[in-house]
This record gives sequence, C-alpha cells and structure tokens, in this order.
Amino acid sequence: MQEWYQSRALYEAISKLISNRDFKTAIQVAETIPDRGIKAKALSKITIEMAKLGEDYHEILKKTLDAIFEIKNESTITKALMSLAFEFLNLDLIDEALMIASMIKDVSNRSKIQAEVAIVLAKKGNIPEALKIINDILDNDVKTWATSRLASELNLRRED
Repeated sequence: MQEWYQSRALYEAISKLISNRDFKTAIQVAETIPDRGIKAKALSKITIEMAKLGEDYHEILKKTLDAIFEIKNESTITKALMSLAFEFLNLDLIDEALMIASMIKDVSNRSKIQAEVAIVLAKKGNIPEALKIINDILDNDVKTWATSRLASELNLRRED
C-alpha cells in the first residue's frame, strides 16, 4: 500500500511538472514510480502532453509502451493501450493510433480502435483509406458497425 501512495504522490508531482512544461524532469520522476500501472499512466500523460504541444514525443512514447507492457495484467495492458490510442486519435495522429492498436492482443478492442480511426478518416474524406482499415478489422460485429457508420458518413457527404 505504501508503494501505491508513493506512486500517487509522484504522479501528482508529474502533473505539476507537465503544466510547467518541464518534460525532462517529469520523465525522470515518472521513471522512479514503483507502481507499474501508475508509472505507465504518468508516462502516457507526458507523451500526450508533449504531442499536444508539438514536442518530439517519439522517445518517450517508446518508454511509455515499455512501461505499459511491464504491467502484468493483460486487461490493464489493453485498457492502457486503448486509452493511449484514443488520445492520439483525438490529436489527429492517425498513424500512432493505428500502431498502438496493432499491439492490442484482444481482437475486439483492437477492432474498436481501427473502426474509430476509419470513421475519422471518412469524415476527412479519405474514403479509400477508411475502407482499407475497415477491411482489416477482424471482429465482424465491429466491422459491420464501422461499415454502417462509413455508409452514414457517405450519405451525409452526398447531402452537403
């Protein structure tokens, strides 16, 4: 329990360092967090904040992914990867979202991210790429849902 409280305190310190844009120190502190889950969450937060600000986040992304895969619980790993992928998608960093999705072992959850990426691409008018991603989706229920959303998006475009 002591480890968890220490980890939470360090996580809070990292939040302050991020708000001051002191990413170097934030990374150093994050690497000392004893709780694997909180460490991965802290590194993810740093990665996303750096990406938002246009900083080079590629090196910290590698550290973040390493920290996520150090977590022993597969369900927790999946949730951490999904969260990171959706954060990148929200920043319009499609390639990163797809790369992270490809690391998710659970087909249904990987498929959900791929579907959301495809919908974002369709809304931007990149229909061929959206179709390619949808065709790569392995979960048939998610593939059907994504295809339906794509069709709706095409209908909306036609009405404009």
